[in-house]
Amino acid sequence: MTTIRTQPLTADAFAPFGDVLQATGQPDRIINAGFCGRWHDRAHLDFGPDGRAGISIFDAQPRPLPYTCDLLERHPEGSQAFIPMHQNEWLVIVAPDAGGAPGRPLAFLAGPGQGVNLHRGTWHGVLTPLHAPGLFAVIDRIGDTPNLQEFKLDPPIVVDR
Repeated sequence: MTTIRTQPLTADAFAPFGDVLQATGQPDRIINAGFCGRWHDRAHLDFGPDGRAGISIFDAQPRPLPYTCDLLERHPEGSQAFIPMHQNEWLVIVAPDAGGAPGRPLAFLAGPGQGVNLHRGTWHGVLTPLHAPGLFAVIDRIGDTPNLQEFKLDPPIVVDR
Protein backbone atom coordinates (compact mmCIF):
# COMPACT_ATOMS: atom_id res chain seq x y z
CA MET A 1 0.00 0.00 0.00
CA THR A 2 1.07 3.55 -0.67
CA THR A 3 1.27 5.95 2.28
CA ILE A 4 0.58 9.65 1.78
CA ARG A 5 1.30 12.32 4.37
CA THR A 6 -1.10 15.03 5.40
CA GLN A 7 -0.33 18.65 4.68
CA PRO A 8 -1.89 21.74 6.22
CA LEU A 9 -5.07 22.93 4.54
CA THR A 10 -4.28 26.23 2.80
CA ALA A 11 -6.25 28.12 0.17
CA ASP A 12 -3.40 27.98 -2.35
CA ALA A 13 -2.71 24.25 -2.01
CA PHE A 14 -6.42 23.37 -2.10
CA ALA A 15 -7.39 25.72 -4.98
CA PRO A 16 -7.42 23.04 -7.73
CA PHE A 17 -10.06 21.12 -5.75
CA GLY A 18 -12.22 23.80 -4.15
CA ASP A 19 -12.41 26.62 -1.64
CA VAL A 20 -11.15 26.78 1.95
CA LEU A 21 -13.79 28.27 4.20
CA GLN A 22 -12.37 30.16 7.15
CA ALA A 23 -12.45 33.55 8.79
CA THR A 24 -8.89 34.86 8.59
CA GLY A 25 -7.55 38.37 8.19
CA GLN A 26 -9.85 41.34 8.32
CA PRO A 27 -13.52 40.81 7.45
CA ASP A 28 -14.73 42.13 4.11
CA ARG A 29 -17.58 43.99 5.77
CA ILE A 30 -18.74 45.02 9.20
CA ILE A 31 -22.48 44.49 9.67
CA ASN A 32 -25.13 44.38 12.39
CA ALA A 33 -24.47 47.89 13.68
CA GLY A 34 -20.75 47.16 13.96
CA PHE A 35 -21.08 43.97 16.02
CA CYS A 36 -20.34 41.41 13.31
CA GLY A 37 -17.58 40.82 10.76
CA ARG A 38 -18.59 39.25 7.46
CA TRP A 39 -16.13 37.33 5.28
CA HIS A 40 -18.19 37.63 2.13
CA ASP A 41 -18.81 35.16 -0.71
CA ARG A 42 -16.09 32.64 0.17
CA ALA A 43 -17.13 29.70 -2.04
CA HIS A 44 -18.21 29.03 -5.59
CA LEU A 45 -21.41 27.03 -5.11
CA ASP A 46 -22.47 25.18 -8.26
CA PHE A 47 -25.59 23.04 -8.38
CA GLY A 48 -26.00 22.54 -12.13
CA PRO A 49 -29.09 23.30 -14.17
CA ASP A 50 -31.31 20.65 -12.54
CA GLY A 51 -30.54 21.11 -8.86
CA ARG A 52 -30.91 23.47 -5.94
CA ALA A 53 -28.91 24.19 -2.82
CA GLY A 54 -29.74 22.22 0.28
CA ILE A 55 -28.32 22.17 3.80
CA SER A 56 -28.00 18.82 5.55
CA ILE A 57 -26.41 17.77 8.83
CA PHE A 58 -23.95 14.84 8.80
CA ASP A 59 -22.71 13.02 11.92
CA ALA A 60 -19.70 10.92 10.86
CA GLN A 61 -17.83 8.49 13.08
CA PRO A 62 -14.24 9.54 13.85
CA ARG A 63 -11.40 7.60 12.24
CA PRO A 64 -7.86 7.38 13.64
CA LEU A 65 -4.62 8.08 11.84
CA PRO A 66 -3.10 6.21 10.15
CA TYR A 67 -6.28 5.95 8.07
CA THR A 68 -6.78 3.43 5.27
CA CYS A 69 -8.66 5.00 2.37
CA ASP A 70 -10.20 2.58 -0.12
CA LEU A 71 -12.97 4.68 -1.67
CA LEU A 72 -13.11 8.02 -3.46
CA GLU A 73 -16.25 9.64 -4.80
CA ARG A 74 -17.31 12.70 -6.76
CA HIS A 75 -20.47 14.62 -7.52
CA PRO A 76 -20.64 15.56 -11.22
CA GLU A 77 -23.78 17.69 -10.83
CA GLY A 78 -22.82 19.94 -7.94
CA SER A 79 -20.34 21.32 -5.48
CA GLN A 80 -20.32 20.13 -1.87
CA ALA A 81 -19.35 22.20 1.17
CA PHE A 82 -18.42 20.71 4.55
CA ILE A 83 -18.61 23.09 7.51
CA PRO A 84 -17.58 21.54 10.84
CA MET A 85 -19.86 22.15 13.79
CA HIS A 86 -16.94 21.56 16.17
CA GLN A 87 -13.42 22.90 16.76
CA ASN A 88 -11.45 19.73 15.98
CA GLU A 89 -9.07 18.93 13.15
CA TRP A 90 -10.35 16.66 10.42
CA LEU A 91 -9.06 14.97 7.28
CA VAL A 92 -9.77 16.03 3.69
CA ILE A 93 -8.66 13.67 0.93
CA VAL A 94 -8.89 14.81 -2.71
CA ALA A 95 -7.52 13.70 -6.06
CA PRO A 96 -7.27 15.27 -9.50
CA ASP A 97 -9.26 13.70 -12.32
CA ALA A 98 -7.19 11.45 -14.58
CA GLY A 99 -9.39 10.58 -17.54
CA GLY A 100 -12.53 9.81 -15.54
CA ALA A 101 -10.74 8.14 -12.61
CA PRO A 102 -8.96 9.62 -9.60
CA GLY A 103 -5.32 10.57 -10.00
CA ARG A 104 -2.82 10.55 -7.14
CA PRO A 105 -4.64 11.51 -3.91
CA LEU A 106 -3.59 14.33 -1.59
CA ALA A 107 -4.47 14.57 2.09
CA PHE A 108 -5.08 17.83 3.94
CA LEU A 109 -5.38 18.28 7.66
CA ALA A 110 -8.13 20.84 8.25
CA GLY A 111 -7.64 22.76 11.47
CA PRO A 112 -10.21 24.14 13.90
CA GLY A 113 -12.49 26.61 12.17
CA GLN A 114 -11.72 25.37 8.63
CA GLY A 115 -14.32 24.06 6.23
CA VAL A 116 -14.08 23.24 2.53
CA ASN A 117 -16.20 23.60 -0.56
CA LEU A 118 -15.39 20.90 -3.12
CA HIS A 119 -15.83 22.00 -6.72
CA ARG A 120 -18.26 20.08 -8.88
CA GLY A 121 -16.69 16.81 -10.06
CA THR A 122 -13.80 16.79 -7.55
CA TRP A 123 -12.73 13.31 -6.46
CA HIS A 124 -12.68 13.15 -2.65
CA GLY A 125 -12.61 10.76 0.26
CA VAL A 126 -15.55 10.20 2.55
CA LEU A 127 -16.14 12.59 5.43
CA THR A 128 -13.33 11.83 7.89
CA PRO A 129 -13.39 13.49 11.30
CA LEU A 130 -10.48 12.54 13.52
CA HIS A 131 -12.29 13.23 16.81
CA ALA A 132 -15.83 13.11 18.13
CA PRO A 133 -18.16 14.76 17.50
CA GLY A 134 -18.13 14.31 13.72
CA LEU A 135 -20.91 16.84 13.20
CA PHE A 136 -20.89 18.89 9.97
CA ALA A 137 -23.27 21.15 8.11
CA VAL A 138 -23.17 20.14 4.45
CA ILE A 139 -24.33 22.39 1.64
CA ASP A 140 -24.79 20.48 -1.58
CA ARG A 141 -27.02 19.80 -4.57
CA ILE A 142 -30.53 18.51 -4.07
CA GLY A 143 -32.10 17.10 -7.23
CA ASP A 144 -33.68 14.09 -8.91
CA THR A 145 -30.83 13.18 -11.27
CA PRO A 146 -27.86 10.98 -10.20
CA ASN A 147 -25.01 12.90 -8.58
CA LEU A 148 -22.64 10.29 -7.16
CA GLN A 149 -19.79 8.36 -8.75
CA GLU A 150 -17.66 6.05 -6.61
CA PHE A 151 -14.21 4.61 -7.28
CA LYS A 152 -12.71 1.75 -5.22
CA LEU A 153 -8.98 2.17 -4.64
CA ASP A 154 -7.21 -1.13 -5.21
CA PRO A 155 -4.84 -1.17 -3.50
CA PRO A 156 -6.02 1.31 -0.87
CA ILE A 157 -3.83 4.16 0.35
CA VAL A 158 -2.79 4.87 3.92
CA VAL A 159 -2.93 8.44 5.19
CA ASP A 160 -0.75 9.48 8.11
CA ARG A 161 0.81 12.62 9.56
